[in-house]
Amino acid sequence: MGHENVYAKPVTLGNILKFAVPTIAMTVFMSFYTMVDGLFVSNLIGTDALSAINLTAPVIQLVTAVSTMLATGGSAVIMKKMGEQKNQEAKEDFTFLILVNIVAGGVMCILGYMAMGPVFAGMNLSADVERYCIQYLSRYLVFTVPILLMNNFTLYMIASGKAALSFVCSVAGGVLNMALDYVFIAELGMGIRGAAVATGLGYSVTAVAGLIVFGRKTSLLHFTKPALRLKVLAGAAANGSSEMATALVTGIITMMFNWTMLAFAGEDGVAAVTIIMYVLMFTSSLYTGYSYGVAPMLSFYYGEGNHEKLKALVLVSLKVIACISAATAAASLLLTEPLVSVFSRPDNPVYGLAVSGNRICTATLLFIGFNIFASGMFTALSNGAVSAVLAFSRSFVFMLITMLVLPRLLGLNGIWLATPAAEIMALGMSAFMFVKYRGRYGY
Repeated sequence: MGHENVYAKPVTLGNILKFAVPTIAMTVFMSFYTMVDGLFVSNLIGTDALSAINLTAPVIQLVTAVSTMLATGGSAVIMKKMGEQKNQEAKEDFTFLILVNIVAGGVMCILGYMAMGPVFAGMNLSADVERYCIQYLSRYLVFTVPILLMNNFTLYMIASGKAALSFVCSVAGGVLNMALDYVFIAELGMGIRGAAVATGLGYSVTAVAGLIVFGRKTSLLHFTKPALRLKVLAGAAANGSSEMATALVTGIITMMFNWTMLAFAGEDGVAAVTIIMYVLMFTSSLYTGYSYGVAPMLSFYYGEGNHEKLKALVLVSLKVIACISAATAAASLLLTEPLVSVFSRPDNPVYGLAVSGNRICTATLLFIGFNIFASGMFTALSNGAVSAVLAFSRSFVFMLITMLVLPRLLGLNGIWLATPAAEIMALGMSAFMFVKYRGRYGY
């Protein structure tokens, strides 16, 4: 009953932040997994290897897409049942969905090994970059199952009132990743392969901890005899489809960025895009962390039918997102050169490209938080259809339009402006959906 009292507390900024701050910190540390790889790779191996990490991103996003779909969609379905006091049924569904993740991870690992050779061979890369791509991805795929479990256990720990534990696991994984990056690359000379193994082992910390925590009967959610309810799987997949769409189209847009940048600025341009993606990923992780943190509360209050708390939670959330947006945009502008210098020396052509690009792309941070929260909110309210429309339009339709039009009109600057332009368009759609469904959900 102690766990449920978390949801019985008044909706105040302090109580919301008790949920959200550990999750924000967790997602920031999770972003280190990729950033630390780039830091060590760019400084110890070179920009060709840094470009390779970006070129493998679309394949990696496919793994992320499936795990994100099952994690966010499943969490919303299960916490709604907890709010409806269907506790045993929720535990059965939880166990079933974790088993689905394990099977899906095994299948994706096999398919990844089968596809990566032909994929990279068809990209007309230099021999060095193609070799780096295969070396990195082949080691990364070994950890497909732990990666899926990590994404799921992260959200289920939060939903079970164990956000602090989720944060500790993420920090431990990030520290392990950083330490192993140095050991594998600098000390053992494993090159880019060592970066992939270090990342995989970092992810595995949360996966192992989750198996232990949810194996205990004292947890609000814990493993039990699963029930094969395909309707639950379909519901989780449909409800998390927006987050899956976001991850999938991110991979597609990343490919478009790479191809377009290769045409305008060559492999130096791809390396610059990689650096800017790290900066945007780090700052946007604040928004993602907040949305993940409050999602179980939104789902619980919706299942409980408590419209007063739901309305208060949404109102406070919009104010928090606005504050984070202003702070991250200002920090990104002020710290552009120091941030870029971590990955590239000022005498490297990549440095100038990344600095100018980041200054333009910083405008994205003023809008992206509201769009991430809107999509996450509708997922938590079990309206996967609206969430999917928002996520797909923002991440694919609007990005496709801006990527096709702006570079042709403005050249290199058009590439950098594509992201903020797409986010502005998405903000208009998010506002429309927010107003349209206000009456139905009572927020």
